[in-house]
Formats: sequence, structure tokens, C-alpha cells
Amino acid sequence: MNVAPPRRLEPILTSLEEARDRDDLQAVIVDFRDYFRIDHLVYHWVSADGDQYGCGTYAPEWVARYLEKDYLRIDPVIQGCYQRFHPVDWKRLDWSGKAVRHFAEEARAYGIGNQGFSVPLRGPNGQFALFTANHSCPDAEWQAFTERHRRHLILIAHYFNQKALEFEPDRTAEAPRALSPREVDALTLLALGYGRAQVAQTLSISEHTLRVYIESARFKLGAINTVHAVARALSRGMIVI
Repeated sequence: MNVAPPRRLEPILTSLEEARDRDDLQAVIVDFRDYFRIDHLVYHWVSADGDQYGCGTYAPEWVARYLEKDYLRIDPVIQGCYQRFHPVDWKRLDWSGKAVRHFAEEARAYGIGNQGFSVPLRGPNGQFALFTANHSCPDAEWQAFTERHRRHLILIAHYFNQKALEFEPDRTAEAPRALSPREVDALTLLALGYGRAQVAQTLSISEHTLRVYIESARFKLGAINTVHAVARALSRGMIVI
């Protein structure tokens, strides 16, 4: 597993933001997989009625097999994450049952790696989804990867879920979360090219306080980093330069 991703993240995030259908999401998730240089990246969604939808890089034969055998019932990743709200490494899940061990062996035969990191996700009407990174490598290598990319994976997962929910029939759009006046000021100055120290000085606040404003704005915007937050705020007309 390579340490440094070869591509920039922002263009892929822009593609995700501009996705118009599930085919677009499939193309974007492949780009994210290539960015992180892992074997698989998967989004698995279950509606309140039990309908399933997925996009990702697992082999189509495995997806068909999974649906045919109704593995949703015994999949320890699904079962283990359904009651969780925080990301979980697959090593922390229960793989001890006979049926589960058989499921794991079959999954590996279809190219599913021995390592996984899943982010549980929820929708407003009882939907449940998982965003999963999967790879084959030693434990120490996977631990280093998740420590390095955990934050990005979580943010991408939530934004990916938000986009997927937009394509659900009869869903009404949620109003975007408003930025506070200080958050607007901070992002505006950053958009104008000010450095963080200059922004803090201009606003007469400490750099620590500035960091709090920037992080708050970034999470409201679903942005992966400060550059992406500024770009999203500009595109939505939330800041003007």
C-alpha cells in the first residue's frame, strides 16, 4: 500500500458534488478507490423498506452472490455496524459463528480483502448505509492507513450518503446549514488569499479560535479540507469576493 495518494482529492470531491445519478456515483467511488490506492471502496445502502442499493468496486459476481444468498442476514459488517454510530475496524466485529466463517471464506474467494473499515450512516427516514474501505494487507499496514486517512474517509462517507439520498424517490431536499457571521468572515478572507495568521489578526482573534471557526464551517459544508470548504461556500453564494 503506497503512503502518498497520487492524485489530488479536490477534483474528485467536485465530481461527487456534481453527481446527478447513481451511475455518476459509481464513477466517483472508483476514483476515490484509486486515490486511496486500496483494493475496494463500497457504499451499501438499505432503505427503510429493506431494498438494497450499492455502488463500489467489488466484483459483480460477488454482489450477485451476496444478493442471491441474502447474506445481509448474516454479514457481520452489517450486523455489527447497525447498532453503531462510529466507524469500526472489521477486526473488532464477531466473525466466530460457523455461518459467518463460511461467509468470510467465500468473500475472500471473490477477492474481498482481509482488512476493512466501515462507517455507519443513517438517513432521515430510517435508511441505513455503510461506507467501506477494504484491502488485503498485514494488520500493521492497515492500522497505519486508517490512522492516516480516517478523517477523510468519514467525511467522504457522510457526503456520499447525502448525495445518494438525493436520488431516493420522493425525498425532499434538506436546507443547507447556515454559516455564522464569523465563519463567513474567516472563509471570505481565506478566499481572498489571506494566510491564517493574517485572518486571525484581521478578525482580532487567536489562531486557535480561528481554527475552531474554520473547522465548524468545514463540517457544516461537508468539506474534506479548508480549500474545499472555501470552494463550496463560494459555489453556494454563502461568501462573496
